[in-house]
Amino acid sequence: MITVAGSLNIDLVTEAERFPLPGETILGSGFSTVFGGKGANQAVAASRLGSEVKMVGRVGNDLYGESYVAHLTKEKIDVSDVKPVTHLPTGTASIVVAEQDNQIIVVAGANSEVTPAYVKDAMNELEKGILLVQLEIPDDAVEQAMKAAKEKGWIVILNPAPFKPLPALWWQLADYVTPNEHEAAALRKENDFLEVYNEKLIITRGSEGASFFENGKEVHIPAPKVHPVDTTGAGDTFNGGLAAFLDQGFELREAVEKAVKAASISITSLGAQSAMPTIEQLGDSHA
Repeated sequence: MITVAGSLNIDLVTEAERFPLPGETILGSGFSTVFGGKGANQAVAASRLGSEVKMVGRVGNDLYGESYVAHLTKEKIDVSDVKPVTHLPTGTASIVVAEQDNQIIVVAGANSEVTPAYVKDAMNELEKGILLVQLEIPDDAVEQAMKAAKEKGWIVILNPAPFKPLPALWWQLADYVTPNEHEAAALRKENDFLEVYNEKLIITRGSEGASFFENGKEVHIPAPKVHPVDTTGAGDTFNGGLAAFLDQGFELREAVEKAVKAASISITSLGAQSAMPTIEQLGDSHA
């Protein structure tokens, strides 16, 4: 059983030939509404890869919130702790894609109501499992989730994105910390980083795969060669996959290998959640 404590956002994506200047109105060439948020993305990835998943988060009491809960239910995710709040909207990310780049404005909305008490209540119901957390909900809720999971003897996976310096306590609570290359470099520059934490690092390296440390030595897991179409959501696919395969009883090396393969498949199609593979697409991935 995997518990994902994290964000749920609706991505509002506008495509245009160029970015508007301040005060300017231009015509766009396309628009789409997409389910997003790192927490929900990773929950969907883990569910599609064959694990039982519970999502702990908040949405607004609005149409976006209702549609997101229905979507996660369709993805076979337990949404009993995705409760609506009445005074804030569902979180959104307004994205403008132009000139081979993007501009993004994120409004946390209901995600800010994932409080320590809310997380504690949700996790009290569960006996065993794996916790997967990211940094798009309040820090005190992340810490409470990690503490509660550690007390229960769970595996704790912390994906440090969006990046911020990690408190020393979080390093102690986490079993695995999963930065990308840039986040890993920034983490190592922290004054309180200790080399012993290397053994907790699993670093995603894009087209180069991923690496982790074993008996003091770095182990590199290469990625299969694919034709990339859209890399959006590859990191979330990896994290959801890592949690899923550890949950299914694979040893760390094989779990990383299968998570890398899942992430590689995800970049061969457009979108984040829409491109995440199922366990059947992955092939012989059952324990």
